[in-house]
Amino acid sequence: MDTVMHESPPPLPVDDEPKYGGYSRFEIELEFVQSLANPFYLNHLASQKLLDEPAFVAYLAYLRYWARPPYVKYLNYPGPTLKHLELLQERRFRQDIISPELAQALAAEGAKASVDWHKDD
Repeated sequence: MDTVMHESPPPLPVDDEPKYGGYSRFEIELEFVQSLANPFYLNHLASQKLLDEPAFVAYLAYLRYWARPPYVKYLNYPGPTLKHLELLQERRFRQDIISPELAQALAAEGAKASVDWHKDD
């Protein structure tokens, strides 16, 4: 567990880096962190008891590097991705997200934010 928190972020992709199942560490972590934008996925993680696992919680803390340059520019939905990643740092949220009502409320909030953002165009 301790090694995950002190490990440095992956380097930006290069052609000769090691692959895991055909993907670079950068690609794997990018896909996973972007999945955190989906509140129903967060609910699924909670239902599988992953959010109770200290090693998984440490991994979520490690993933906070995605909020910094140059990594943040690779996120498709930086707003909800980073918001949920920060919320996942809180024990109370990790417990509460098991509620389908909370997942639904977060989804509705995200949809409203998207509509409101497009109104300004």
